[in-house]
Amino acid sequence: MPDILSRILAAKAVEVEEARNIKSLEEIRQEAASASPCRGFLDAVRRKMDSNLPAVIAEIKQASPSRGMLRENFDPAEIAGSYASHGAACLSVLTDRQFFKGEPEYLKRARSACELPVLRKDFMIDPWQVYEARAMGADAILLIVAALDLPRMNEMESVAIGLGMDVLVEVHSRSELDIALKLSSPLIGINNRNLKTFEVSLENTLGLLDAVPDGRIVVTESGILEKKDVALMRRNGVHAFLVGEAFMRAEDPGLELARLFA
Repeated sequence: MPDILSRILAAKAVEVEEARNIKSLEEIRQEAASASPCRGFLDAVRRKMDSNLPAVIAEIKQASPSRGMLRENFDPAEIAGSYASHGAACLSVLTDRQFFKGEPEYLKRARSACELPVLRKDFMIDPWQVYEARAMGADAILLIVAALDLPRMNEMESVAIGLGMDVLVEVHSRSELDIALKLSSPLIGINNRNLKTFEVSLENTLGLLDAVPDGRIVVTESGILEKKDVALMRRNGVHAFLVGEAFMRAEDPGLELARLFA
């Protein structure tokens, strides 16, 4: 399989440049400043963990490059409500159009349907997108170490924190983890999916745990499909999960969440 991440980032650079030509940085800053207050993404994760419950960041996405269409009957508001009713700590909503069939409107609809804080799941490469995320109502953003250098991540994290948002920093390897730990965010997402090949292995999370210092919260991402996967992670001290595909393929995503994490 070709390097999917490189293709996505190239397309995203064009997309962001076109968006900046339509709406200036000052305009998007003003929209971000007038958005409703953040709901506290990190706090929601911590509350679940403090109660000895799994902190599930439940994802809303219609498709992915590796799996194609995941859900034909796609209503972000209905899915968000189902997640909220069945124990999710937070939501993650895909807004990338070209590769995941996402829309900013999906995030707005999902957030309006419940009280859960929402992560904007996209390929963030420019501070303009951070303001855009806040303007659409996002309570947190994703920064992917494989997609950014440290100075740009520092800049984007600073903008997010200044807007009251939290940051989930995603890594895939020890070298990326070492870079992520230079940021201030305690949320460290360890993606079990290789973004170059899209192959999945839960050993990716387990193999990096010893290198994560106290005070950071590991969020295991991708490949959590069965109860045994949840049990494996919790036995190893991982209590925060970002799950999408397992839920999106179920008739009722919230019921599947409750079953998987019962």
